[in-house]
Amino acid sequence: MADIDNKDQAEMDPADMEDVEEVEEEETGEDENSKARQLTVQMMQNPQILAALQERLDGLNGSPSGYMESLPKVVKRRVNALKNLQVKCAHIEAKFYEEVHELERKYAALYQPLFDKRSDIVKAAYEPTDEECEWKADEEEELTDEMKEKAKLEEEKKDEEKEDPKGIPEFWLTVFKNVDLLSDMLQEHDEPILKHLQDIKVKFSDPGQPMSFTLEFHFEPNDFFTNTVLMKTYKMRSEPDESDPFSFDGPEIMCCTGCTIDWTKGKNVTLKTIKKKQKHKGRGTVRTVTKTVPNDSFFNFFTPPEVPENGELDEDSEAVLAADFEIGHFIRERIVPRAVLYFTGEAIEDDDDDYDEEGEEADDEEGEEEADEENDPDYDPKKDAAPPAECKQQ
Repeated sequence: MADIDNKDQAEMDPADMEDVEEVEEEETGEDENSKARQLTVQMMQNPQILAALQERLDGLNGSPSGYMESLPKVVKRRVNALKNLQVKCAHIEAKFYEEVHELERKYAALYQPLFDKRSDIVKAAYEPTDEECEWKADEEEELTDEMKEKAKLEEEKKDEEKEDPKGIPEFWLTVFKNVDLLSDMLQEHDEPILKHLQDIKVKFSDPGQPMSFTLEFHFEPNDFFTNTVLMKTYKMRSEPDESDPFSFDGPEIMCCTGCTIDWTKGKNVTLKTIKKKQKHKGRGTVRTVTKTVPNDSFFNFFTPPEVPENGELDEDSEAVLAADFEIGHFIRERIVPRAVLYFTGEAIEDDDDDYDEEGEEADDEEGEEEADEENDPDYDPKKDAAPPAECKQQ
């Protein structure tokens, strides 16, 4: 990791460069394994350094050591046999993922009745029974019966004072706002529309059809568009590339298609009207021109860039598609199966707890190292003086 070339150093912020050098100096201590773990935590917290190192590692990936070239021809011949075996492994792995997709389809049918009931509760089509609503929250475990009764009466009093809401208002909008990946896409003008979102479903391709999945966004009737369902389909491939079979690492999304939104006149939030003044070169007169231009909106999600037949895209389109694939996969894998936990924030808290535990572990290791240094008779604290404040990672 220390051998970052000049190109990578030029692309990084100077402050980040100093952080890298500082960490590398610390790595020369006695407990190298522990310090390496600390370095990993620090690197994970600085995306810019990660990106530069990843670029370097990508360049090193597959770089010959020189040993292969020095082997006798008879040994190289056997290595070729191993590579042919590896290609066969890649094809078996592809079949494995195809069967995984079949299992996903099978279990999706088992999950669906539960998701349908969730949808009915959210949109007030079904009122759950008292038994279905019983849930022992962690904070209630230590409450006495008297305290529970008092809390119940207070809740009932509050409910009487409020208007009786139907279902669970703004369920999916709240889910989106609680997840950074999705909230970054939301604009203020999207929120009134997403209040009408009643359900998100995942549909898998039929048996024997090319591997794909479709996200269905179900809306109640609203003033913004006439569609009741907005769809986004992701087509995948689970087979090694013949020109580069060793790059196979599971199914990859090849392309995605959206749908046409039938906007009500004047309600299309993906477009905005701007007025621009133009001055005539000869006469000097000024006129105002009205133009319609694209507008930032979550609903641009349903009009992804088209992938040309040759598969070549410009950098901007590639970046948009990469983000789009990540969002689609996240909605399918995390949001739809665990929507209520993202609504309450518990899923986010779990993610945060995992991250904090890693940081605490690093802090504990650092404390142990400091104790070891103090017990070392040859330890000189002057040599480990803290760097200037401006060198610290922000």
